[in-house]
Amino acid sequence: MTTLPRTLGADTARLESREKVTGTARYAADHARPDGLYAWAVPATIARGEITAVDTGTALADPAVVTVLTHENAPRLAEGDDPTLAVLQSRHVAHRGQIVALAVATSLEAARAAATAVRLDYSSEPHDVLLTTDHPGIYAPETANGGHPADRVRGDFEAAYADAPVQHDAVYETPPLHNHPMEPHAATAWWEGERKLCLHDSSQGSSTVQQMLAQLFALGPDQVLVTSEHVGGGFGSKGTPRPHVVLAAMAARVTGRPVTLAFARQQMPAVTGHRAPTIQHLRIGADRDGRIQALAHEITTQSSTVQEFVEQAAAPSRTMYVSPASRTTHRVARLDVPTPSWMRAPGECPGMYALEAAMDELALACGLDPIELRVRNEPDREPDSGRPYSSRHLVECLREGARRFGWQDRDPRPAARRDGRLLLGTGVAASTYPVMVAPCHAEAHARADGLIDVRVNATDIGTGARTVLAQIAADALRLPMDRVRIRVGCSELPEAPVAGGSSGTSSWGSAVHKACDGLRRALEEHSEVPATGLTVAADTTEESKGGKEYARHAYGAQFAEVQVDTATGETRVRRLLGVFAAGRILNPRTARSQFLGGMTMGLGMALTEHSTMDREFGDYAERDLAMYHVPVCADVPDIDVHWIEEEDPHLNPMGSKGIGEIGIVGTAAAVTNAVHHATGVRIRSLPVTPDALLPHLP
Repeated sequence: MTTLPRTLGADTARLESREKVTGTARYAADHARPDGLYAWAVPATIARGEITAVDTGTALADPAVVTVLTHENAPRLAEGDDPTLAVLQSRHVAHRGQIVALAVATSLEAARAAATAVRLDYSSEPHDVLLTTDHPGIYAPETANGGHPADRVRGDFEAAYADAPVQHDAVYETPPLHNHPMEPHAATAWWEGERKLCLHDSSQGSSTVQQMLAQLFALGPDQVLVTSEHVGGGFGSKGTPRPHVVLAAMAARVTGRPVTLAFARQQMPAVTGHRAPTIQHLRIGADRDGRIQALAHEITTQSSTVQEFVEQAAAPSRTMYVSPASRTTHRVARLDVPTPSWMRAPGECPGMYALEAAMDELALACGLDPIELRVRNEPDREPDSGRPYSSRHLVECLREGARRFGWQDRDPRPAARRDGRLLLGTGVAASTYPVMVAPCHAEAHARADGLIDVRVNATDIGTGARTVLAQIAADALRLPMDRVRIRVGCSELPEAPVAGGSSGTSSWGSAVHKACDGLRRALEEHSEVPATGLTVAADTTEESKGGKEYARHAYGAQFAEVQVDTATGETRVRRLLGVFAAGRILNPRTARSQFLGGMTMGLGMALTEHSTMDREFGDYAERDLAMYHVPVCADVPDIDVHWIEEEDPHLNPMGSKGIGEIGIVGTAAAVTNAVHHATGVRIRSLPVTPDALLPHLP
């Protein structure tokens, strides 16, 4: 076998780039068949109550309409682990927008018209949809997401805080936020006989969808085939199965024909999850040199009456800075709202916004530069666990970012820079995200024609995963990439975890590396490849247990420069810079894309994105991209991304950390800290909108 320069670290174009730019890459709803049907969902129009009557007569009068499924005639599902998937099983309505019927027709237009013609009567009950810290239903959950303890206490916080010469006490709020991936949640489903279910699904993990569907339809996993070859974004909202895939399978079973269902953009906020709002009480006590003596981070958030989901927003404060006395808690209220779910960097994103805004305020109170304050509170071991860090180069990120940004020229005084009617300011924030890895299986097969087939049920949600996995395979095989054929995104492939938690490349890549390294060694023992080929399978269950003796995190520093118009209150970002320490960067091109995407999303969190609960109707008002304002090209400056070289031997064979989420984590705080520096006005409730700023501006 020919030995070539290693491919990892090479700036490599995506393998599927031509298919995507030419429109030949097929997504879940692109697999509609000539004999297929189309479905359109009917959402509930009350926030709580019961369906008392269903009238589908007008809808079924159209000869193009094949059926209308409701709780009265839909197939019965077996009990599953996720109650949000028990669609059309009960007359009970738990929140506005819950799917209460499904129209199925021979065309998309007919299905949509039929859905509009379905008439449902309700018995409405009083609903409870607003989160407050004094809500009578507030309780302490057993755990927050990810298995984090709901509460953690170290030392005597109250005594240490009372003794601290410098005290900061403030409440920070983040609104409900919604994922809006370019491709909506969609599926095409069909049955082969009564016992074989096949689907194309827009999902971050087809193995998870396969297992869920097998459970709900009382099938064996081998009786369900789920393909997610191309996925147009997810950001966490496709990390767990959603109702669309169950509805499509139901409709296909009832009609005996393939059915395609895509949620309309306006339907997604109610049924595909959202980032729950948070009310975060931060108290930090420090000595006059800025060294933290006491830190309390107390979270109030919401979940639904259907299922508990607790955003782990206080967890980052347990590990980020020195804090001899610490109290971090989570409290939750179960409301008549859709169930919250995963959204890019859950926990770290809202939690680090509040912590990094508080650190900026503490720096001002101590008369310190914000970077110097963070450096003075750099721990040598993880405060929460006492474990040593596998690597921690946050200070280097801050220093390098300051050099590149020109931080040394900054006038620290708020509201000191003016350009006509514009106030100018700069801000900084730190970011972190944990290193996570899950067991994974993969296979590498050498063909007699000299090509290598690599099989792993990874999911490429637009990150370039298949490209990086091909690089890992070629590197382990010591072959050029054009000798490698990579296959991902189908449940018939070796089982792999979801694309989530910035753990995909580390988990899938470890299995691919192990399989390909084993195949290389096997091939070295053969003079030629057998006619039937040679296969090596890998299972990283044992390897994934390793490294737990270390605290493993990626780190970063984000810098922002903003201008605030004193006449309109409008904030515009002039510059964004991110510097990251995320292990070995396996593909600079796809990595830069991930960092850029995260920072852009953080800019949206700071200035434009929010969902507003309509108390009267129990519904989120912003239900499409005309009302829910994600950043567009005109909002995004020339973002600058850099990373430092970081060698960490305690991670995986590639030496990589996750990069998909850390870009968003510190960005919102960097922008809002810059707004304060520009104006002298501290807005502690996101997003920072003109109406919030304008009354305080000169």
